[in-house]
Amino acid sequence: MKLEQVMTTNVQCCCGTDSIQKAAQAMKNYNCGLIPVCENKKVIGTITDRDIVLKAVAQGKSDARVEHCMSNTVVTATPDTDVHEAADIMAKHQIRRLPVVNSSGELCGIVAIGDLATVDIHVNEAGDALSKISVRTDEQSNVIH
Repeated sequence: MKLEQVMTTNVQCCCGTDSIQKAAQAMKNYNCGLIPVCENKKVIGTITDRDIVLKAVAQGKSDARVEHCMSNTVVTATPDTDVHEAADIMAKHQIRRLPVVNSSGELCGIVAIGDLATVDIHVNEAGDALSKISVRTDEQSNVIH
């Protein structure tokens, strides 16, 4: 099965220059915890609710911009990526959500580990991926200075 069959296509994105408040409002409106950060429809990063809290709010920087809190490491897949491969990518990079881009590199969807759990993939493959994703390192706790 391919990602195009399980991905969410109604994806909200934000710009690096947007306020974290705008990103948080989009997360609330779309009931999600991650927003892709795009420039000219291409994913340049991601921002999570956790990024906003730990990298800005907890440091008293509630006026921060998305670019100061976002992750610049972008891992993506394409609509024709197999769900098994997507689970492996998510486990390898310890991510719970994977932006999906078209052949031009433009955002066209997003897939979450929960989406893969609903697909008939190998026994406990999504669970194994989630276990690997849940192991975090100190390196992943970046803060703005």
